[in-house]
Amino acid sequence: MARVIIADDHPLFRAALKQALTETLAAPILEAESFEQLLTLIDSHPHVELVLLDLTMPGNRGLTGLTSLRSRYPDILVVVVSANEQLDTIRQAMAFGASAYIPKSMPLLELQAAIHTVLAGDTWLPADIEQAVTQTAAEDYEEFAKRLEQLTPQQFRVLECLADGLLNKQIAYELNVQETTIKQHVSAILKKLNVTNRTQAGILFKQMLSTSDTNH
Repeated sequence: MARVIIADDHPLFRAALKQALTETLAAPILEAESFEQLLTLIDSHPHVELVLLDLTMPGNRGLTGLTSLRSRYPDILVVVVSANEQLDTIRQAMAFGASAYIPKSMPLLELQAAIHTVLAGDTWLPADIEQAVTQTAAEDYEEFAKRLEQLTPQQFRVLECLADGLLNKQIAYELNVQETTIKQHVSAILKKLNVTNRTQAGILFKQMLSTSDTNH
């Protein structure tokens, strides 16, 4: 039963990753060279629990693939493996639900340790950037919390439903209103929170709640 998929369009890098992971994981490891192939593999292998995702592989535009995976398969852990080491990108990837962000320049031994950490249920970042990312994330959550205050009580309830992964039709049923009303609320929520889509809004909301719980 395959537990891991390596999603990267560079065969040599996939081979290096696979060798590193094979030394620590007993289960078969699948490979995908495009985002479309990755989705096909996930749908045909229900036991997959971890995806190593390259941000620039064909079909994956930046962080859109990450948000799509987190929305469609919330039980699958996603580890971003990328040559992009910009702090903003790393911070956003973690905010959007990545379990780890592994620079491609990192030694394979450290990668093995990172994967073990993720499979144990924790998140992982390189030690040299973890502090900086944590600091900027806290600032972002503070700003996000201020934007939340702009929501009406009904919009806040809609956001809670979005965070639970409900569709507009399901939210309308829960709140006993028309679906068109929910669509209007969602549009207003995205604008007030300054986010691009409902998945991003839900993930940021849940991340902020979990951060708040950790700090109290």
